[in-house]
Amino acid sequence: MDSNRGIWLKAARALRTLVLGFLPLILMLALVLRSAHQPSPAARSSMPAKATAAPQTYREIRFNFGRGYIGDGWRLYFNEPDASADRSAYQGGIEQALVDAIDQTRESLDIAVFEMNSEPIYQALLEAHRRGVALRIVTDDDHGLNDSKNVALRQLQAAGIPLVDDGRSGLMHNKFMILDGRTVWTGSWNYTVNGAYRNNNNALVIESEVAAAAYRTEFDEMFERREFGTGSSDDGVVQVTQAEGEFSIIFGSEADEVSALRTVIGRAKRSIHIMTFVFSLEELAEAILLKAAQEDIAVRGIFEKRNSAASWSQLPALHCAGAEMRQDGNPYALHHKVIIVDGSTVITGSFNFSKNAAKSNDENILIIRHEAIAGLYLDEWRRIWNGAAELAPDAVQCD
Repeated sequence: MDSNRGIWLKAARALRTLVLGFLPLILMLALVLRSAHQPSPAARSSMPAKATAAPQTYREIRFNFGRGYIGDGWRLYFNEPDASADRSAYQGGIEQALVDAIDQTRESLDIAVFEMNSEPIYQALLEAHRRGVALRIVTDDDHGLNDSKNVALRQLQAAGIPLVDDGRSGLMHNKFMILDGRTVWTGSWNYTVNGAYRNNNNALVIESEVAAAAYRTEFDEMFERREFGTGSSDDGVVQVTQAEGEFSIIFGSEADEVSALRTVIGRAKRSIHIMTFVFSLEELAEAILLKAAQEDIAVRGIFEKRNSAASWSQLPALHCAGAEMRQDGNPYALHHKVIIVDGSTVITGSFNFSKNAAKSNDENILIIRHEAIAGLYLDEWRRIWNGAAELAPDAVQCD
């Protein structure tokens, strides 16, 4: 036993001596190999950093003549007219998204529509009525029910769908739908061929029972009580927190819309971007120019070309004060009614920035404080700005 133990001890000592002898050589070889595979400092600095994925708050979809975005509790659509006059190509556009929504409606549809001649929308509403959905419609008299060129609304009425028109000189200028008391479609888009395929428009969808209830109250005011314009008995302002943002919903002309818009402008810190069909509200232009002069805020605007340099338009005043103004390049019409403040707040809806909108029409305005939605409206502004024309030297005469 002792002899065997002695043999094992000698063997262990010999192995330890061997390992210790080779250890420096092993460490040196490891260092050489590491150095051969390690990039130099210059190489390390040029290597791309590991990407950190930003949270995806929405997804983009494409459709004929436009694009859309689907977020958490909201959707947003922009059409992209290409100046085509070929009506055979006018299909599968922004109206298809609304048709799909109408087809999924099961209980109720309340519709405030300025004008309508879209055949797909007309057919979808007729089919909804046939399957038992409770439909009600409020429209303008001259541009809606009594428009001799567009018979869709009269045909829906003839099919038994209850319909009320405003019967007055002021406009029922809203373009909204309330679907099943849970979802609201609104924006600048009239439900017409031109609205879908020729004119620049936006449509915003809010999936909120609170927002739907606010629009339902406004609808009932017109449909049941026949209250239009300044004759409304409601104050017309509703606040909604939705989809990581805040929505102020303002119904005109019963509310003080101009003061609400001036308040938004008064909070600007960096920029004001405008894209508008009509802008004749002097009080709003003055608020923009005063804010820009006080805090050196960048003001840029795109106006529908027709009448943009007229005496009542505020383009000349903004241009002559140093704001960058362009006229839209779409041969049809820029129909947006949008102001974007600091890239984070959006004013949109049916409300043209006009005296009639403020004093007599039925309108709805949304003031949206939502980073993602505001960013998408700003992207649309940039797209249209890039296709717009700078003012000709003799377009506006400044004193």
